[in-house]
Amino acid sequence: MRVVEFAGSGPGPFCGMMLSDFGADVIRVDRVADALDPHRKPALDELLGRGRRSIAVDLKHDDATGVVLGLIASSDALIEGFRPGVMERLGLGPEPCLQHNPRLVYGRVTGWGREGPYAAMAGHDLNFIALAGVLEPIGHPGEPPVPPLNLIGDFGGGGMLLAVGMLAAMLETARSGHGQVVDAAMVDGSALLMTMFHGLRAAGAWVDQRGANFNDSGSHYYQAYETSDRRYLSIAAIEPRFYDELIDRLGLAGEELPAQQAREHWPAMKQRFADLFRTRTLREWEQLLAGTDVCFAPIVPFYEAPDHPHNAVRGTFTEVDGLVQPAPAPRFSRTAAEIQGRPPRIGEHTDEVLRDLGVEPDVVARLRKSRVVA
Repeated sequence: MRVVEFAGSGPGPFCGMMLSDFGADVIRVDRVADALDPHRKPALDELLGRGRRSIAVDLKHDDATGVVLGLIASSDALIEGFRPGVMERLGLGPEPCLQHNPRLVYGRVTGWGREGPYAAMAGHDLNFIALAGVLEPIGHPGEPPVPPLNLIGDFGGGGMLLAVGMLAAMLETARSGHGQVVDAAMVDGSALLMTMFHGLRAAGAWVDQRGANFNDSGSHYYQAYETSDRRYLSIAAIEPRFYDELIDRLGLAGEELPAQQAREHWPAMKQRFADLFRTRTLREWEQLLAGTDVCFAPIVPFYEAPDHPHNAVRGTFTEVDGLVQPAPAPRFSRTAAEIQGRPPRIGEHTDEVLRDLGVEPDVVARLRKSRVVA
């Protein structure tokens, strides 16, 4: 499969990275100005560009549309993450692209979506998850909500959502022979990730207060605790049998304790657990709890995660050109996903891609001279 990705940030590159890891030939359309800038520094999300080929095109040049439409005509899918209307103004909206390639899966990701009062506004992950109802429950009681990095809107509710949608559309195209537009909005995807919590609330099992529920830092059995060496471990003993085992391992089995789900006792039990966990080092807790069903794990900084024995055995991380990074996921039994190469330099494959399209060398030279491509 060949995928054309218009350079952007966050969800679009993440989607392109996943499709590349799965084996697609992803060609990124970069800006000529970036290719010609000798002082340009690597993008903050450069690693998301692994496994691509890069062609640099000035999309505002009169001759650029023909070049890009020629690339689209020989591709299976397209990824774009501009604000609504940008691709249309460039002459590269769904209508002309699907006219050139009726089987094209046209994937687009926005923050607010293409309709609604906020559609034309700028925004970032934090704004999108705020509107979707995701941000408000995250944090401690009496304190402001805590930004959960930009994992939910950009990557889970955006890039991964777009990848799933595009794969579903490609399956349908294989049957029908017709392409279509896949419209992924981060506010929609973030809302979708909250489905379980809407169900809990409807069932009366969710309290409308931050930090007052079983898995939002409210309970003592789903919590992060500090150890004596000022490290942290996670406890998630939700099921009663796992909780009973935790109580036993903590040496509390002989005491008369409140019921696990007695919310009024959660604050006191959190303090009791906190005092206990501060009596040993993280390593000592690992030795005590390893191999049990108490549902625990050390809280590992992301830069140390590749070295943890469990991740090392599984190959959760890999190294490409000296750079340690997460390995492709999920895993396939027969057609293994793999990183197809380092992130490209901007415009590195311009001549190669144009040659693949059958563009004659003299035409490539003319396009270069007029800075349509670089």
